[in-house]
Amino acid sequence: MIKQRIERLRALMERSGVDAYLIPTADFHESEYVGEYFKAREYMSGFTGSAGVMVVTQKEACLWTDGRYFIQAAAQLAPGGVILQKMGEEGYPTLEEYLEKNLPQGGVLGFDGRVVCCATARDLEKRLAPLKISFSTERDLVGEIWENRPALSCEPAFLLDVRYCGEGAASKLARLRSRMAELHAGFHLITSLDDIAWLLNLRGNDVECNPMVLSYFLLSDEKAALYCNPRALDPEICAALSADGVETLPYEQVYRDLCHIPAGEAVLLDPHKVNYALVRSLGQGVSTVEAVNPTTPFKAVKNETEIENLRRSHLKDGVAFTKFMYWLKTRVGKEPMTELTAAEYLEGCRRAQEGYIEPSFDMIAAYKANAAMMHYSATPESSAAILPEGMLLVDSGGQYFEGTTDITRTMVLGPVSDEIRRHFTAVVRGNLNLARAKFLYGCRGINLDYLARGPIWELDLDYKCGTGHGVGFLLGVHEAPNGFRWKIVPERNDSCVLEAGMVTTDEPGIYIEGSHGIRIENELVCQNGVKNEYGQFMEFENITYAPIDLDGIIPELMSAPEKDYLNRYHAMVFEKLSPYFTGEEADWLRRCTRAI
Repeated sequence: MIKQRIERLRALMERSGVDAYLIPTADFHESEYVGEYFKAREYMSGFTGSAGVMVVTQKEACLWTDGRYFIQAAAQLAPGGVILQKMGEEGYPTLEEYLEKNLPQGGVLGFDGRVVCCATARDLEKRLAPLKISFSTERDLVGEIWENRPALSCEPAFLLDVRYCGEGAASKLARLRSRMAELHAGFHLITSLDDIAWLLNLRGNDVECNPMVLSYFLLSDEKAALYCNPRALDPEICAALSADGVETLPYEQVYRDLCHIPAGEAVLLDPHKVNYALVRSLGQGVSTVEAVNPTTPFKAVKNETEIENLRRSHLKDGVAFTKFMYWLKTRVGKEPMTELTAAEYLEGCRRAQEGYIEPSFDMIAAYKANAAMMHYSATPESSAAILPEGMLLVDSGGQYFEGTTDITRTMVLGPVSDEIRRHFTAVVRGNLNLARAKFLYGCRGINLDYLARGPIWELDLDYKCGTGHGVGFLLGVHEAPNGFRWKIVPERNDSCVLEAGMVTTDEPGIYIEGSHGIRIENELVCQNGVKNEYGQFMEFENITYAPIDLDGIIPELMSAPEKDYLNRYHAMVFEKLSPYFTGEEADWLRRCTRAI
């Protein structure tokens, strides 16, 4: 089927005079996760991962993805004959190098200008200029061959009460206009869905697991316009937006309105978020001020109301996950279980919590060797039976009215080798060392990443991803600009100075292909510590409340400070969770949070 789709695309490319066609993983808003309508890359390649770029020429089709997906992509691409290009690995060309080599002099590169950001398009223009390459960006060629394409989503939106988010939209708009004035911009175009959702305290359901509304936003000193499908907004929402000075307009009208911005005006926009077609819509004489959306750092620093609500959401989530952990550890081998039924049981535990909305991402429940694939996804055909041996890795989270959660635990279900226990202990040590860090203000995630990787690097092992990412507040589970990573990856935008109020995951891991995968993940809130003559010290509050499986740990391999932090963490977990457990569950909780 994939081969036939590629051939149909090639025939259309030939008729259209296109030598290579670029198919990113993107929607019109450069979202990390996209709705069904936008899954063109998956439709054309068969690869279901969340990140990847496909290029089709008349001779071959290739797909670039990162280390999280190498194993998965290799398996899914093979039936369609699509070539895997491993990003960042020796011996594999970059996308740009591939295009330079495979496009003819004076050739044409095609892509839908609405799903490629302005920065990427400009980089390609510059890189391919010596070949005199031209772009064809007006047509969605995949859309022209896509049979039974899903409709563009239009789910009902809702307003997030200020008791959850702590600041009204009017206050946020005032802050944003003040920043626009500092940057000498008369207009500001926002297209990233999470920034718009945060700014207007507006949430929806147009992207699975991401409570956002497909929309654009244009702000000036005098006007504010939200462009979306009007069917998504009920009269109460429209009235609330109007009270804050926000006009609601049809989704596609943004292109027309951009054309009518007067010459001499400056438009603030993020070229990594705004698509190429939108920027090309700006009229003659309109300049741009290009910078990260001010809302991005604004929303990354959670206010006190948000932080207190996050603690509540994590308490609910900790209760749900720990009840699942109890069921798994005590029932494995006594009743049938698979990766999918385990995931369903955990989802049921979350649904039992008041204020739960939906998962914050597609759950990963990976048994034994499947856990070596960082973003493994079980299917009815692949779902492994879970037995009282080996380990199960579960990476999951929830969207609650009180915030977004993300937690990973790897649980020992029976006998495991000494090597696996050494690996497990190294991962736990890395997690604890980062969580107990103290550092001076001004540090970035790159300064602290070694604390997590150190115990793993000591074993001459590593993991091909960052150690942690920012988390939104009832928004995306991945949020810029904070993160933990050992080297700067510019396109990730996760290397900012760590500010008090930022929430970042702490999730080191070890992944041995064909054998096992281990990841332990908590969420950390950055806080001010002691301030003295040396400066402002910073520290973390651990807000994930669930046991770390002591059955995988070799205590003799841990330092005294590591064991002390783990014991204090488990004492906190027991204190937080014990009111929600009775009888055998409570006895089990006491044992699995015991001091070592």
